[in-house]
Amino acid sequence: MKRHFAAALAVVAALTLAACNDKNSPTSPSDSVKLTAQLSPANEVPIVTNAEATGSGSVTVTMHLTRDSAGTITAATADFSVTLTGFPVNTPLTMAHIHTGGVGVSGAILVNTGLTAGEVTLSTGAGSFSKTGVSIPAATAKDILANPAQFYFNVHTVSNAGGVARGQLTLS
Repeated sequence: MKRHFAAALAVVAALTLAACNDKNSPTSPSDSVKLTAQLSPANEVPIVTNAEATGSGSVTVTMHLTRDSAGTITAATADFSVTLTGFPVNTPLTMAHIHTGGVGVSGAILVNTGLTAGEVTLSTGAGSFSKTGVSIPAATAKDILANPAQFYFNVHTVSNAGGVARGQLTLS
């Protein structure tokens, strides 16, 4: 009996150590976690069907986390790196942010990147922008990391004020 207990304890210890060493694990003591999304006008609700429907893009969100001694997230910031292509020449971006909502579901804005109208224009139909140090409430960061597929990132334009390209978040 002692031998089985010792073997089981060793397995539990190995699994715990592996989970703690996984830098993308939402419960690891890591100070940063990366999420990504592939952005498409076809993912918007409703689907974008005008001239901007040819665009696409991607976002990488790097969350920087502060945790207490128990591993609970107590503060968070995020860096956003967004790349877009295939849009009409001189497409002006107006906003970009993380929303709550699964596939096909529109939801409230949770994390605003701070991008403002007139700040980025896709002069050739392609371009990129970055935003760093964006504050995220600890509870919001915890919720996103616990179930990233229930959150999406999207970018808005003048022609598509409700959103032009959207993608569900995934841990990367």
